[in-house]
Amino acid sequence: MDYVETEGDTIDQAIENALIRLGVERDRISIEILSEGKRGILGFGTQKARVRASLRRPPVEANHLEPAADPGVVASAAAKPLTEAETTAIGEKAKGVLNEILKRMGIEASVQAKTGDKADEIVLEVICDESGLLIGRKGQTLEALQYLVTRIAGDRQGSEGPHILVDIENYRQRRKKSLEDMALRLGEKAKRQRKTVTVDALSAADRRIVHAALQDDPWITTKSLGQGSYRRLLIIPEGDRKRKEESKPIDQQDTRSQSNIDRPRPARTS
Repeated sequence: MDYVETEGDTIDQAIENALIRLGVERDRISIEILSEGKRGILGFGTQKARVRASLRRPPVEANHLEPAADPGVVASAAAKPLTEAETTAIGEKAKGVLNEILKRMGIEASVQAKTGDKADEIVLEVICDESGLLIGRKGQTLEALQYLVTRIAGDRQGSEGPHILVDIENYRQRRKKSLEDMALRLGEKAKRQRKTVTVDALSAADRRIVHAALQDDPWITTKSLGQGSYRRLLIIPEGDRKRKEESKPIDQQDTRSQSNIDRPRPARTS
């Protein structure tokens, strides 16, 4: 499946639904917004937000291509990845867009474009004295800036287009570490108390970090609950205990009842 079209109450929710259906992270897809949705009046005329999510294909090595009778067939069958110069040009365009947005916001700042941890990432690092204002509550303002820059600068250069990230004072890495620590702490609490723990008001990106932090714990199940961009997340204990018990080898299971059967009974005395 190379792409899916999904709906949601908001664009973020539609994107999250696409990520779930494709089973990938956000940086593996390109998004085309088909409809931004409409709230309607008194419940009438409401329209869902709709997006098309396309998988980003890894670059194809030339020596791995099978020879074809018509070279034009090969050229059209495989999308040509962006060159370093093209990626740099997109980064500079995104940098200019972000500078213009900040200028219109009345914020004095400088923006540096650099390559991210992954080859298809462009990070726009903002340097200013008003970092708190630009980050916003739980990074909401930063996410809004990134959305605007991506929409205007165009993360739509085919499936090979780079993913644009907006960051300030390494906030994203600090936020990720904070969420991972919180997830592990609440996971231990859920297991210790054997009660479901609820985490309120997390964005789609933050929820994915929590899901990933706990996905390897066999005693924990995580689940999103609610509607809208900021949904609750449930951390449920003992999600896999039953399956683990059933999968134990017979010689490791409780054999007390068998031992009682095999134990010889004392002889009766008259």
